[in-house]
Amino acid sequence: MSDTSKRGFASMDEDKQREIASKGGHAAHEKGTAHEFTPEEAREAGRKGGETVSQDREHMAEIGREGGKHSHGGGRKKENREETEETTETEDIEDSSEETKTRGGTREQHAEAGRQSHKNKNKNK
Repeated sequence: MSDTSKRGFASMDEDKQREIASKGGHAAHEKGTAHEFTPEEAREAGRKGGETVSQDREHMAEIGREGGKHSHGGGRKKENREETEETTETEDIEDSSEETKTRGGTREQHAEAGRQSHKNKNKNK
């Protein structure tokens, strides 16, 4: 049996592969046989790709963790309980499981927003 490990497209360096692949694409377009996606086909392909990615729970969890870090400016903020309410200072929190903090504000801020929301609902009745 002969050694085939040095043969074929896969064994070429990346630059050579890219050069060959681009020639194929150009040839197909010149010949008129290159497939161009319709908007509907593009949507379908994107949907299928998204379904495949979202089935990888670990990958999606990592994306969520990264997104959470970025949406909070690199870290979450916590009210410093030793300061007065007028001069509240904040400190970065690395642990996203902090119990006194909820998404977008403190528990107290969420409670106040909820009370305000209920007041507005009662006015519309």
